[in-house]
Amino acid sequence: MTNDFDAIPRERLPELLRRMPKAELHLHIEGSLEPELIFALSARNRVALAYPSVEALRAAYAFTDLQSFLDIYYAGASVLLKPQDFEDMAMAYFAKAAAENVRHAELFFDPQTHTDRGVPFGTVIDGLTRAVQRARDELGVSAALIMCFLRHLSEEAAFATLEQALPYRDRIVGVGLDSGERGNPPEKFARVFARCRELGLHLVAHAGEEGPPAYIAAALDVLKVERIDHGVRCVEDPALVQRLVREQVPLTVCPLSNVKLCVFGTLAQHNLKALLDAGLKATVNSDDPAYFGGYVNQNYLETFEAVPALTARDAYVLARNSFEASFAGEADKRRWIAELDAVFAG
Repeated sequence: MTNDFDAIPRERLPELLRRMPKAELHLHIEGSLEPELIFALSARNRVALAYPSVEALRAAYAFTDLQSFLDIYYAGASVLLKPQDFEDMAMAYFAKAAAENVRHAELFFDPQTHTDRGVPFGTVIDGLTRAVQRARDELGVSAALIMCFLRHLSEEAAFATLEQALPYRDRIVGVGLDSGERGNPPEKFARVFARCRELGLHLVAHAGEEGPPAYIAAALDVLKVERIDHGVRCVEDPALVQRLVREQVPLTVCPLSNVKLCVFGTLAQHNLKALLDAGLKATVNSDDPAYFGGYVNQNYLETFEAVPALTARDAYVLARNSFEASFAGEADKRRWIAELDAVFAG
């Protein structure tokens, strides 16, 4: 594409950020569960909550670190019991995604959060699969499911989850690794990731959010992942940065999440611009938008406002990276990138 990005005035950026087609590659579907839907599902399923109102629950979203968030995240998930619950949750996300010009979304889901509560794996995957099909048919949003292993649990538990997933292998595009990073290095899951690789699944992992740059290297070398989720702490290791640039390993960056969980003190301190300037294949995503203050467009808008050095060229690169880094088919990627080109040329 040939485009004079420098000719695009900064005041046009918010409109472009909203309009440009984009993919979202780092979205925990359980983390899109808004307080209003939590209370609606708690009433439908007769599940008691520890909070008396929507307002009280939302007021509890003041996190000091990843673990303080996870405590509330798992409590919110307790209202998810039936396929319809998972379908309703995902469709609420897809409706927002479609309105924000998300063309493709790769959704993380945490089966252990549910199976450990006695909810069958099939219940989870059936509800999410119905939503994926409806998103395509009703909203024109392409979507895929990535099953995550909870890293604070054992590798044996991950293997048990993988066994439960095998009958539904055709509904899952890949596997990931999430939950508490501290003290749970990638090496802990080397065998189960090797098995997933044998099964032909795409591999991703959270690394370099709260964990050190060494966790990023281990995710690449031991788990053989194709994408790093977060990865913002890579800048602490210049040799690692050079490797990530050389190998064009995508980073699924989540700015509002990083501030909410105190990875950065403020959005103005975020290193997204430095990542792009270094040549890293960064993308922008919302992580757990119900808890962290915004869906993907809000992440773009607030970050570009807080970091004036970010330009129209950066916006284009971030959106293009999101398509190129996705696990979608090449024909779809080309179509979405052509659409992106048209928006910026207009």
